[in-house]
Amino acid sequence: MPEYVKSDPSMWEAIYADPSVPLDRALVRQIIDDQRRLSRRWLYPIARVLSRVLVALISIVKRVLPFRWMPLGTMDALCVWFLRRFVSPDAVELLIRHFVVETNLVNFIIRNTPVAMAPVTLRPETLSGLGDNAVVEHDVNVYDVLIALDRVPLTRPETLDFSQLDVPRLDAERWRRRYLRLDIQTALCFMNIPFSMALTVEEYRRAVHSIRFDDSFLEILALVTGDDTFRHWKLAGMSLWMDSNVDVPRMVYRHALVCEYAHAQLVKLKGGVYPRETAARFD
Repeated sequence: MPEYVKSDPSMWEAIYADPSVPLDRALVRQIIDDQRRLSRRWLYPIARVLSRVLVALISIVKRVLPFRWMPLGTMDALCVWFLRRFVSPDAVELLIRHFVVETNLVNFIIRNTPVAMAPVTLRPETLSGLGDNAVVEHDVNVYDVLIALDRVPLTRPETLDFSQLDVPRLDAERWRRRYLRLDIQTALCFMNIPFSMALTVEEYRRAVHSIRFDDSFLEILALVTGDDTFRHWKLAGMSLWMDSNVDVPRMVYRHALVCEYAHAQLVKLKGGVYPRETAARFD
């Protein structure tokens, strides 16, 4: 077999070709294209600092004036409007997809443990579906399932239930005119500002802390499926460590990737195989 040699390798081609990434190749390409947007290179570093400063100031002032500055419905409407007009359709689709993927993971745990809890129903298929308190419900579902699992034995059942691991066709409203086409990480920086304004201090802390349960969910999935692969993606983050003074958009982005990896592994265990293209160009 001839040795492969390339004098000027592309970072993006290597990321795309990485055989350890379990995701669908079309999804990997979509994520890479999003990271290669000009806004990710030039605007994100500024938006990241601006967002952290403003959110910190809002948090300090809200401790002095502890009331809800913005109705949750207004926050939802503002974020949906922002996604429609200033965020690229690919980034919007990835965001909608995350809600579906995380719900699939939560429901897999519910269906494969003797937990006294009905499967959750948050599976938006459209951009407008991100309204109606979807962000808050998304976080609350994490807490509900963890609390319901208290004293429930986490062992592999005789037969695993792999139902509802599908991701439906998602409508990111690609036909709509956009003034900007921001990448998802820059968009999260801007969206974190109204999010911190609309939530109370405790609600915001609860939302941020829900991301720290990623390792908990990966451990639960490892115990239920008997597959150690899930443990490879743990960050060694401890849910007992309460700290909301963190880079929230960065944590959310990693959280979304962890969910995608875990979801892809469940699809693999079910017997599904994601297609892999042989090559891709990144000019």
